[in-house]
Amino acid sequence: MDLESRAIDSGMFIKPKEKRIDAANAGAFKSRLLDLVDQGNVRLMIDLSSVEFMDSGGLGSLISILKSLGREGRIVIIGARGGVLRLFEITRMNTVFTLSSSEEEAMEVLRKV
Repeated sequence: MDLESRAIDSGMFIKPKEKRIDAANAGAFKSRLLDLVDQGNVRLMIDLSSVEFMDSGGLGSLISILKSLGREGRIVIIGARGGVLRLFEITRMNTVFTLSSSEEEAMEVLRKV
């Protein structure tokens, strides 16, 4: 999976370049994120604003990544909308992940941790 990633002062910014995160590519998504975690990145901002569809495979990948971060890790989701936002809401994962509307807001959340 192709991702945009860059270090920021509070962690790592990640933006998938795919419009879908589903069973077909969730494994690759998880693998790429685990590579970043293995490099010591434990505060992640994941921008899903360009993702139009996510299924349980994509959500499961995010949950696996969150578990791999340990107690000091944090994931802030940026820009979830439409069906992706509804997936977080109906699975109540919006109570597990912090949802943010902008990169600036997400950075502020990570600074407070």
